[in-house]
Order: sequence, then structure tokens, then C-alpha cells
Amino acid sequence: MATHSEESAGGISIHAVDVAGGVPAAGLGVRLWHLGDERVQVAAGSCSQTGLLQHAVAEGAGVKRGMYEAEFDVGAYYRGLGHAIPNPAFVEVAVFRFGIDRLSEHFHLPFKFTPWGFSLFRGGA
Repeated sequence: MATHSEESAGGISIHAVDVAGGVPAAGLGVRLWHLGDERVQVAAGSCSQTGLLQHAVAEGAGVKRGMYEAEFDVGAYYRGLGHAIPNPAFVEVAVFRFGIDRLSEHFHLPFKFTPWGFSLFRGGA
């Protein structure tokens, strides 16, 4: 049986959907941080045409037990589409803090949002 230090990580995947537009959030900026003694970025990028963050973290690269924070650039996303939203936007950067205890499990984060709010939860475990 594997010990905690020998477990391989199940990964963290992110899928973003612009529910106001009814489309995957292509181009949405995302950052993922591990919150330990120091705040360390483990993933960053923009969502693909399907709304997925294409990064090795989805396969477990850089994932370890502990607290995480995901940041989503909602205001910049809508301004990039040409939407007339306030600057700063009501939701400029959506932040979600979560913990991983069982490292071998996969953590899927479905992010659903509009300029006025968002929903994020652990999906498809």
C-alpha cells in the first residue's frame, strides 16, 4: 500500500463556461496556486475553445496535498469580448480556495459564470 508521500496525484482539471453567453469560456485567464509556507503557482494559462485549461496539472503534475486557490479573470474576459461592463467589474477576478487531502483523487472544477456572479464546485470525482 502506498504511503502519503508515495501516492501519485490524480490532478486538478478546470472547465469554464460563460453561462451568460451560453458558450465555453475560450480565452478566460486562469491561475492555480498551492498555498503552503509560500504561495506557489502550479498552473496558469487561458481556457481552450472547449473551455478547458490545457495544462499538465490535470494529469497531476505539481499537485500535492494542501490548500489551493484558483483565480479566474472574469472582468478581462468580458472586456475582451467587447461587453460594456464596469471597470473594475463587479466580478473582476473570481477566487476559489479549496483543499486536497486525498491526493490520488482527481479534482475537477466546473466554473460557471456571468459578469454578476459565479458557481464553482467539485465535479466528476
